[in-house]
Amino acid sequence: MTAVVINGKQMAADIIAELKSKIKQLPTPPVLAVIQVGDDEASTIYVKHKQKAATEVGISTCFYGFAKDCSQKELLDLIHTLNKDPEVSGILVQLPLPEQLNEQEILDSIDYKKDVDGFHPYNVGLLQNGYKKALLAATPKGIMHILDTVSPDLSGKHALVLGCSVIVGKPTAMLLLQRGCTVTLAHDKTVNLSELTKQADILVVACGCPEMVKGSWIKDGAIVIDVGINRLNGRLCGDVEFTAACNKASYITPVPGGVGPLTVAMLLENTFEAYKAQNNL
Repeated sequence: MTAVVINGKQMAADIIAELKSKIKQLPTPPVLAVIQVGDDEASTIYVKHKQKAATEVGISTCFYGFAKDCSQKELLDLIHTLNKDPEVSGILVQLPLPEQLNEQEILDSIDYKKDVDGFHPYNVGLLQNGYKKALLAATPKGIMHILDTVSPDLSGKHALVLGCSVIVGKPTAMLLLQRGCTVTLAHDKTVNLSELTKQADILVVACGCPEMVKGSWIKDGAIVIDVGINRLNGRLCGDVEFTAACNKASYITPVPGGVGPLTVAMLLENTFEAYKAQNNL
């Protein structure tokens, strides 16, 4: 078996093209406020990429940069101002934040209606209870788009999510459960992990360990979604041993070019949805 390599770039391009058409019909463009603390190189690259993609679809962006040693109060004051600004549709705080800042308090301070990252406890609670109007975390939303494209009927499939972060693992597991999957949520303390992966019809890996999941661990015909992005011996790779996994899986996402582009596209879609909700459209 040779897996079909999922083209996340093309999927994202299709979503962006559709969004661009919809945004042209709005009375005013949505506005996305982007906050970055410090000058971490990776964060700067991510922020510029998000701003460029937003501009492409017709979303205006406002960038707020803070020094690495900024205070909690400085950030909270800005967020409170943006919360009250009727022209701001979405607020994004680029993570991670420096150690002196309370990340959860900052994320909690964002108006849940403008929480385009989907990290606010209110949106997490809506997801938990199956409410359709929740702003979903962008990466899990992108993962579900991929799965819906390659396998529209997920009901009854055994899904294993490896990694239990609040950003990817937990919300993805909840979304899969709501789609009728039997879901196993595994992590770094899980015993006999390779035996679990061999049972999974859908394998979502987001553990941040380069090529930890070996090709021999994968069930024949499984759909493999690799969320990891790591550097190994000077090259980019995912959490799954890609070449070996291609001999077992039916579909697989590459790294880079798989889940990443969908994450950005879903962030923009969330901004559009937030704008519509705030303007009763």
